[in-house]
Amino acid sequence: MVYLVGAGPGDPSLLTLRAAELLKTCDVILPDDLVSDAILDLASPTALIIPVGKRCGQPRITQAGIHALMLEHAGNHNSVLRLKSGDPLIFGRAGEEIAFLREHNIPFEIVPGITAAFAIAATLQTPLTDRSSASKLILATAHHAAGKVHLAPAIPSIWEQEATLVLYMPGRDFPALATSLIDSGIPPTTPCVAVSKASTPDEHTTTTTLEHLGTAEVGPAPVLLLIGQAIQPISPPPES
Repeated sequence: MVYLVGAGPGDPSLLTLRAAELLKTCDVILPDDLVSDAILDLASPTALIIPVGKRCGQPRITQAGIHALMLEHAGNHNSVLRLKSGDPLIFGRAGEEIAFLREHNIPFEIVPGITAAFAIAATLQTPLTDRSSASKLILATAHHAAGKVHLAPAIPSIWEQEATLVLYMPGRDFPALATSLIDSGIPPTTPCVAVSKASTPDEHTTTTTLEHLGTAEVGPAPVLLLIGQAIQPISPPPES
């Protein structure tokens, strides 16, 4: 049996009960790079943990290699936990793994997780949708498979004034990204929040507008961008 499980954004307290249960009981765990050590510490002491992360376009293991590991260990009558950060069905290449498991008649279960956008909105105490300012929520990524077009050309067809854009894996060229999004029709004064390492002790939040995103001090990857009129994060309390 293979379990495709969302580990949430990083904070172990945001795991679902089902994910926590599988961590304690599965024989083999295949975690992505972004799954925190604090979450892996919850695994059974007898579990075999094989990191299968792929970062910055330089994978340590190919997707085919991950498939081979699932096939090998499930074929040996082990329970296999394929552990992905956030939710497995949002920008997690779960579609390829589902297709592989079906092709090889390997039974599997999908366990959803809290995607980073929702955890960030909760931490910032800002809605992603709002009756007066955002009737549409767009989840997008600037990271594509080879041959795919850049994000910006698609924005005019989906962007509306009353929308919130959540951009996963935006890359590090924020000046070019901001210019591209503004040229595609998003107003320069649109509120923008960049959050690095969401829900971890190293979380870093940068609040700005789209026109100033290129000069903002954005924290290290992984970063998520929230753009839209509904994004109105609370101000930090004054230091006593």
